Amino acid sequence: MNLYLRLFLLMLRVRLASLRPGRRPSLWGEARTSFRVLPTDLDPLRHVNNGKYLSLLDLGRYDLLTRSGFWAAASDLGWYAVVAAQTITYKRSLTLWQRFELVTRVLGVDERAVYMEQTFVRRGDVVARAVVQARFLRKAGGTVTPTELIEATGGAPRDLTVPEWVGAWADAVRISSGGGGEASTGARGGASGRASAGGSAGASGSGSAGGPAGAPAGASAGASADGVGRSAGGDRPLD
Repeated sequence: MNLYLRLFLLMLRVRLASLRPGRRPSLWGEARTSFRVLPTDLDPLRHVNNGKYLSLLDLGRYDLLTRSGFWAAASDLGWYAVVAAQTITYKRSLTLWQRFELVTRVLGVDERAVYMEQTFVRRGDVVARAVVQARFLRKAGGTVTPTELIEATGGAPRDLTVPEWVGAWADAVRISSGGGGEASTGARGGASGRASAGGSAGASGSGSAGGPAGAPAGASAGASADGVGRSAGGDRPLD
């Protein structure tokens, strides 16, 4: 219920923002989505539960897609987005009533997917960071190509080459076509990222494949942590 309430409020904010004069944000820019920690976000340790972060990631992606106008454009074309993989690393905790922002931006595009970085920030400090691999599919069947995706946005204003560490992460977390084996974790020192001791349990992990990329879905991965961590691939510090 909490997630649907936040979705409704976010939809209202986006609607009001669209009525104001000014240039619409680009899909290739960034979205800053504001939140406040609610009692229903907390776990028994009285900080935001690790799984709640993944639900909020959905809202951040929805914010970027709708504010840029791409959500409506994709719907008209019969496209929809799904999450293929995601890894999140936790650095600090969030506690009751604290305000924070979720910064969502596209890292790059390759022949398989769109890669996004989503960072939770409070007062300029990184709380957690996620890397997300998403694909756009057709309701009639098939995958939307990168060329089609970029053309639908009117072209890309910047280089969308996928960073090397993101490509290494994507290779490391991919599940083989047989579906029975575990993903490789050898690329660039481990793809799942690490968090130092001091949290509730483990560190970061991959989210479920096939979940909606822009609409709420309550997947859970990893566990919250208070210590210093590193993001996926080991090359992107949580500064």
